[in-house]
Amino acid sequence: MSKSSDNSSNKMWGGRFAEGPDAIMEAINASIGFDRRMAKQDIEGSRAHAAMLAAQGIVTEMDADAIREGLLTVLSEIEGGTFRFSTALEDIHMNVEARLTEIVGPAAGRLHTARSRNDQVALDFRMWVRDQCDAAIDALPRLMTALVSQAEAGAGWVMPGFTHLQTAQPVTWGHHMLAYTEMFARDLSRFEDARKRMNESPLGAAALAGTGFDIDRDMTAKALGFDRPSANSLDAVSDRDFALEFLGAATICAMHLSRLAEELVIWSSAQFRFVRLSDRWTTGSSIMPQKKNPDAAELLRAKIGRIFGAQTALLMVMKGLPLAYSKDMQEDKEQVFDAADSLMLALAAMTGMVGDMTAQKDNLEAAASGGFSTATDLADWLVREAGLPFRDAHHATGALVKMAEDAGIDLPDLTLAQMQSVNDRITEGVFDVLGVHNSVASRTSYGGTAPANVRAQVALWQERLK
Repeated sequence: MSKSSDNSSNKMWGGRFAEGPDAIMEAINASIGFDRRMAKQDIEGSRAHAAMLAAQGIVTEMDADAIREGLLTVLSEIEGGTFRFSTALEDIHMNVEARLTEIVGPAAGRLHTARSRNDQVALDFRMWVRDQCDAAIDALPRLMTALVSQAEAGAGWVMPGFTHLQTAQPVTWGHHMLAYTEMFARDLSRFEDARKRMNESPLGAAALAGTGFDIDRDMTAKALGFDRPSANSLDAVSDRDFALEFLGAATICAMHLSRLAEELVIWSSAQFRFVRLSDRWTTGSSIMPQKKNPDAAELLRAKIGRIFGAQTALLMVMKGLPLAYSKDMQEDKEQVFDAADSLMLALAAMTGMVGDMTAQKDNLEAAASGGFSTATDLADWLVREAGLPFRDAHHATGALVKMAEDAGIDLPDLTLAQMQSVNDRITEGVFDVLGVHNSVASRTSYGGTAPANVRAQVALWQERLK
């Protein structure tokens, strides 16, 4: 990027700005260092605007054709890496217009008719964010498909279910994978919903009050893939809800990614050994040859913070701004760009990790069988089969857990006589529910962990994700 402070800006502004900004003002005012990312959207919007101006007879067809062709040349230069960006020209809009003038001459000056940089940047940014919503909407089903594949493979694999990170009740691996599938499905719906709401075109709102030119805002909105033009010019140039909604959806999605990353870090540890991550997503230690560090999951867990911070930063920019546009709003983009990059990287990394990881079936089952995980099943059996009130059943089960704990065994290892010493209504039938496989098989209520339930949900998700 050129850091030149030549007099190009003087030609754009003239008059009272003929002296040009000093270096500090140029540095604080220029946004080209980051808003160049919106070049494609800026040029696409300008080409639609030029076509509309010609259709309305505001500029000639000849000038519009020259402008539209010249803009394609500018885009090819930017994409080819030959375009010379100037901080003196402040932003992507001025950089493009200056180069367009060099290519097509004075006709370029007609492009800005019935338009302001205010509605131009609102358009460019909205289109860019819309593209990022589309990227997330495209990426999330791939992650969900990887999770569903894991669920299908391990529909009947037993693992401990936790509360407070303490063994609670047995669940299945498939059920656990589908829990994250549900989370990411909600994330997908949030991005889809945000996209619908942001799909209004601000182009034609001009600086803040609209324009006296006979423009066709429906034409430009349709050409740019919007559902409709925005209904209020003040709101159109001052609104950044679309970016906040994107960040809101991204933040919740990032939180889900971080929770899964945290589990992968824990599960891949020597203390758990629930999963083995592939070498693609792990590194070794510089001095400890036995170690396999879950670096990708840890880095993902950390990068999530950037997304959380971006949402807070943009809220702080917008919270005190009177209508309509203020220069504060130039500070709306960097954090959104960074958050979008971090989100897409995190989604790609997690999709890769989930797709490659191997669940350690035997270790999962061994862990599920410990920690008296079938105690609730025993209590439920006492209520259902022995007719005890739940509180009495809870008390009796607690006594049996203590008995097993004192003996250094698990509940299924107690004899019938030992159990009857606590409550004489207990029969041989109790052993039908005490094994972990029996436990999960019994959880057939809708949304429960039973393997049959899991397989049914897998089939539904596979159909949805086609």
